[in-house]
Amino acid sequence: MFVINCKNYEEIAGDKIIKFVKTAEKISKKFKIKLAICPPQHLIGIVSNSTIPILAQHVDVSKVGSTTGFIIPELLKKSKVKGSLINHSEHRISSKEIEKLILKLKELKMISILCVKDVQEVKKYVKINPDYIAIEPPELIGSGKAVSKEQPELITKAANAIKNANNSTKLLCGAGIVSGEDVSKAIELGSKGILVASGIIKAKDWNKIMTDFAKSMV
Repeated sequence: MFVINCKNYEEIAGDKIIKFVKTAEKISKKFKIKLAICPPQHLIGIVSNSTIPILAQHVDVSKVGSTTGFIIPELLKKSKVKGSLINHSEHRISSKEIEKLILKLKELKMISILCVKDVQEVKKYVKINPDYIAIEPPELIGSGKAVSKEQPELITKAANAIKNANNSTKLLCGAGIVSGEDVSKAIELGSKGILVASGIIKAKDWNKIMTDFAKSMV
């Protein structure tokens, strides 16, 4: 699983998101990999008909109806959104909300990608069986220093914790990934995919960097 979080970067503002998603579609098809995009929330509708999964960057524990400003899972699904990130380090939520959202997305047959900062959180939340757990040490996010190089033992320990849980959760690795070498190292250490942001969004040639990452995955 190759997940690209667009955050709120200016590089994909407005119509640029369309070009970005089309590039990702070509890479996904060419290398036969599962590639998903998390656009800024207000741009989701522009690309929700994509041939690859479009995911939200965040969802709220709230209900359909009079809930102004909240992001509702049921309505995302009606807009063809396939799932969401949960508890990203830039948008942390409570344990109670995490549990409710994982169960809600599971009920809706939507993809849940739970972001955690350390192995302790992996062990805590793997019991709820999200589809994916993405381990991202906050201090390495956007640093250009890949967790697979800086803290390789973190990926190994997280992979073992998930394996010991004996359920369907898969591990993703994030934080500081900027090259194909970083990707292949993460896979080698036990990750089943990657969660990346600035390493791709801010690259001068999206096709080139996505190709580099995809080749390293296959």
